[in-house]
Amino acid sequence: MSTHNSSRKRPILILLGAMLLMGGSFVWYISGGMVQQQSFMPVARPDAMEMGDATPSEGNMGKDMDDSEMSPASDSVMVSARKQQMIGVKTTKAQVLRLTRNMRTVGQVEVDERLLEHVHIKLEGWVEKLYVRFTGEEVKKDQMLFEIYSPDLVATQDEYLLALKSVRELGDSEFSEVAEGARSLLEVTKRRFALWDITPDHIEDLERTGKVLRTLPLHAPISGYVLHMNLREGMYVRPDIELYTLADLSKIWVLADFYEYEIPEVKVGQQASITLAYFPGKKFQGKVTYIYPVLDPKTRTVKVRFEFPNPEWKLKPGMFANVELTIPLGRRLVVPNSAVLDSGTEQRIFVTKGEGMFEPRKVRVGIRTQKWYEILEGVKEGETVVSTANFLLDSESNLKAASGMMMPGMDMGSKNQSDDQPAMSGMKKSQ
Repeated sequence: MSTHNSSRKRPILILLGAMLLMGGSFVWYISGGMVQQQSFMPVARPDAMEMGDATPSEGNMGKDMDDSEMSPASDSVMVSARKQQMIGVKTTKAQVLRLTRNMRTVGQVEVDERLLEHVHIKLEGWVEKLYVRFTGEEVKKDQMLFEIYSPDLVATQDEYLLALKSVRELGDSEFSEVAEGARSLLEVTKRRFALWDITPDHIEDLERTGKVLRTLPLHAPISGYVLHMNLREGMYVRPDIELYTLADLSKIWVLADFYEYEIPEVKVGQQASITLAYFPGKKFQGKVTYIYPVLDPKTRTVKVRFEFPNPEWKLKPGMFANVELTIPLGRRLVVPNSAVLDSGTEQRIFVTKGEGMFEPRKVRVGIRTQKWYEILEGVKEGETVVSTANFLLDSESNLKAASGMMMPGMDMGSKNQSDDQPAMSGMKKSQ
């Protein structure tokens, strides 16, 4: 009987010895004829593992977790100098700087509408001779554009010469009414020439020669370029026909579109610059002169008008230009853009506390420029923040927080027990 019992216990003793040789992680014992399992595997704290400390004993484990939960910097992480160098941690100080924001868009060069001139004639007649003959031609102010023959103009010249003769003969008359009537007729005729845009030098020539001219020239009202032309020699013209469109291109406009969220920062008088692919390395300086009062519902943009000097006529209407608008933002507390971790719902920064300790902080950010983030709350001027590799520190902090929320190893042990009991029961039955 005793021999039979000892033979039944031999496999169990062999199994127990094998488990002890595998590392002593589990202790098996016989209770009421059943093989039982209990886990004594400790769970190491992430901060202890990071710092290279020994694994805490089971008795100290509860105390350490309580201290971590009560500490305000429980999610701080410690990284050795060697590991900082390996992952490329760099730091910088939060500082107050004078910021500017650069907005970039594409604009189109347009004619300054204030420097446009539409040339009409104020009487009817025929174009006898054309001096400015093609679109795009440059003209100077008072340059002759064309000569016109008009019966009304010829008749007015005759009237003027008669009035002039009357003034010369009756100007010294003892009858004041007669002398005044002659001078009045001369002034009316001269005013009619002025209304027809006949310049005073032609009237002087008429007075000097006393000869009626068959044609008289019309002159350019401004200096500029011919943008549009609608007459040829021999053509009959009337006041309702636009003969020329002239534009002074010494100043030009650039019209650019800005999104509606950008418009509040755009102000009249702000400095701007444009560059063109046709002039590499050349930058033209101008300013904002007008913000249009309507928004395009399709593109959700508002047009902004810039004015640029164009003394060499390099900027031509119809060109596309890259517009850069510089907006002063004043002095603000900033950190580099790379220092801010933005999850979409919150922003965090890692602040250096010394001796390899990094503390994550929630911050409230303001405006963002190409290089800087404005900090409204969470960091003070002069504090040192992590500017690179902070996402690795964030992963380390999140891992520590997740590990701190886990239950001690009893859960794993109970799970293993529930999983292994049926197998061991089956083993006993088979024996």
